[in-house]
Amino acid sequence: MRAYGAKTLKEFLLMQREYTLKGLVDKIECPTLVCDKAADAIAGGQAKRLYDALGCPKDYVRFTAEEGADHCEGGAQVLFHRVACDWLDKRLATS
Repeated sequence: MRAYGAKTLKEFLLMQREYTLKGLVDKIECPTLVCDKAADAIAGGQAKRLYDALGCPKDYVRFTAEEGADHCEGGAQVLFHRVACDWLDKRLATS
């Protein structure tokens, strides 16, 4: 919080609204992996909207509760790391 100049947690959380990719998404050129979770009550479809807006080479992975990622893909770290590392291996092999 201190790095952002916020005096309270509430002030810090409200500051997060200012951090978006609005007006920047079209500048992303590198291959991008967008991860999402099926039951995301907080971000509510933001990952899919980002994926749809990207014009670069992209991949979309949606993690599900059946895979052990009911809270988030972080809840299934082995799965997330396998997917992310496999994606990197594939991308780096074709670069």
